[in-house]
Amino acid sequence: MKKYEFTGETLDWKGRILHRIRALRDFGDVKTGDIGGWIEKEKNLSHEGDCWIYGSAKVYGSAKICDLAKIYGSAKVYDSTKICGSAIVCGSAIVCGSAIVCGSAKICDSAKICDSAKICDSAEIYGSAKICDSACINSD
Repeated sequence: MKKYEFTGETLDWKGRILHRIRALRDFGDVKTGDIGGWIEKEKNLSHEGDCWIYGSAKVYGSAKICDLAKIYGSAKVYDSTKICGSAIVCGSAIVCGSAIVCGSAKICDSAKICDSAKICDSAEIYGSAKICDSACINSD
């Protein structure tokens, strides 16, 4: 069963058409009718689990948000990234390339995760940190 639909509101973002989402049912902290953030296509946000995109956050390209992951604020997630588990991306953070953010990791403020970096477990990346290449950051 689908958990969200497109509202009909669109945004031309860097040559891509993004669609505003609206919840079709209650799940997690989201209630039926809540307006969410922006996605390019349904493949960007799973209809399963409690994952959600809030506010003015944008997810596009081949990026995938699933499980319990949450994208807040004006965060941008794009390219072929995957945000899963109970991970959080917030503020004006950017996750791009083929990066993976999983577990209960948090990417906040203006941090940038790119290339094939992997942030997992309970790692927290804040401020203007930039994690790139094939770096792997975890709670250890």
